[in-house]
Amino acid sequence: MKLNGSQILLETLLEQGTDTIFGYPGGAALNIYDELYKYSDRIRHVLTAHEQGASHAADGYARATGKVGVCLATSGPGATNLVTGIATAFMDSIPMIAITANVGTAFIGRDSFQEIYIAGVTMPITKHNFVVRHVEELADTIRKAYEIAMSDRPGPVLIDIPKDVTASVCEFEHKPAVQPRPKPQIQHDQIKKMAEMINESERPVILFGGGVLSSNACELLSQFMHRTDMPACHSLMGIGALDPADPLNLGLIGMHGWVSAGRAVDKADLVIALGTRFSDRVATKMGDFASSAKVVQVDIDPSEVNKNISVTHSVIGDAYDVLEALMPLVHRADHTPWKEQIENWKARMDYKPKDNDAILRPHQLMRKINELLGEDDIVATDVGQHQMWAAQFTGRRKPRTFLTSGGLGTMGYGYGAAIGAQVGMPDRQVVHITGDGSFHMNLQEMCTAVSNNLPVITVVVNNEVLGMVYQWQTSFYGKRYSNTDMHRKTDFVKLAEAFGAKGLRCDTLAGFEACMKEALATEGPVLIDARIDKEERVLPFIPGGETVRNVIID
Repeated sequence: MKLNGSQILLETLLEQGTDTIFGYPGGAALNIYDELYKYSDRIRHVLTAHEQGASHAADGYARATGKVGVCLATSGPGATNLVTGIATAFMDSIPMIAITANVGTAFIGRDSFQEIYIAGVTMPITKHNFVVRHVEELADTIRKAYEIAMSDRPGPVLIDIPKDVTASVCEFEHKPAVQPRPKPQIQHDQIKKMAEMINESERPVILFGGGVLSSNACELLSQFMHRTDMPACHSLMGIGALDPADPLNLGLIGMHGWVSAGRAVDKADLVIALGTRFSDRVATKMGDFASSAKVVQVDIDPSEVNKNISVTHSVIGDAYDVLEALMPLVHRADHTPWKEQIENWKARMDYKPKDNDAILRPHQLMRKINELLGEDDIVATDVGQHQMWAAQFTGRRKPRTFLTSGGLGTMGYGYGAAIGAQVGMPDRQVVHITGDGSFHMNLQEMCTAVSNNLPVITVVVNNEVLGMVYQWQTSFYGKRYSNTDMHRKTDFVKLAEAFGAKGLRCDTLAGFEACMKEALATEGPVLIDARIDKEERVLPFIPGGETVRNVIID
């Protein structure tokens, strides 16, 4: 059948199982949006307030559902507004398709109105990008983009489509949805050597990251840990893979991770790095990280091996496949003396914040959120102190229930991600945890939540400063608070009401509990302005370039 390029785009997206697009229209995209109007019963378009919100929503949708997220923007500034969201997805290995319309092919290269070479702009932050110059290439390009986004280490792919291509007509034939490429074949000798190292170790530790979640290996990881009696800690991206109540789960490691987890890696004789890339927030002093241990790195991406940390042995493969191959080769073990040593570190060294019901303390706020949410409900955060408190204390125990910008650290990520998650998982409650600094970055997306009647609960952890930078200035810059004590006059409750949402405010734990219960009983979006003291600190804290041996815990 003959279809125009815009119809081919939508038919191919539907062919791939896409049910939602997050986007914003513009001149170069008008042909696409005209067809979206006609396809509105088959594919949902969520209009965001800003293209960056659309890219974060596609990212949040992908993280929450495990499917490929899709965002759409017009040419020029519409396309460049996607860049931060594309980079966020790239750094955290999130499968996403970013579609940009461009000026007609006859106008490309002429500095035309709203023309930008977005393929060149995004080349360093995509797995691949395409410029479609002929309508006959469009369908197969989209299929290839999905295959690339899903395969191996997932990530974003950009497709740039000139306006005349969206109007041109050609023959179109439906094909089955593409599947990810076959996973790398695991080398048996690599697995055998890894199993021998595990069986010989006396003080082993697993350090895992987002690769465990993206390979759906969480349950298998738990079985492997208990078979080998091996404790495990995780990066920020690994939250939700294991139940925090599991005695073998040591929790978060890194700059603001638990001291006992850091000490375990520091004193281990074997570290199994599973689907994690040794970022500088984990390996805070790369030349002196896990220095007593043999390190085995398991990653689907060969370029990550020996990139930040020199390792003893490596296995290239999907985390699930590697664990499955290891299970028959590893012995049942008992590492009681090692676990007792770790428990001793927990008792002596781990940060234990003090409760105070007269004021609102961050750890109590986060624990209250965990108490009131179901285990399948979703937390999406922005970036800053609140992000670390959420990572430490919200207790997410299921995969894909903690959405955060790990690699890029994008302030303003949270609201878009929460919208994407709520659209993708409408039966779940989504709570957006943000700070007053991060919230100002993309607060306009509240109108998206209101317009779509999405019951996202936003908790603004409001200390009236840029908290994380303020904390660094307090500790290392002689309390010279350069542009972090903002003196902004924003009334978040009135702001929420202006957008058409419900606004609430509290400054005690009892007040916050009441606000959360009211929010959970409300249809549509709610904002809670939760006031905390600006002198609250994220602890523990490993200063930049130091190790867990120099951690600040008080």
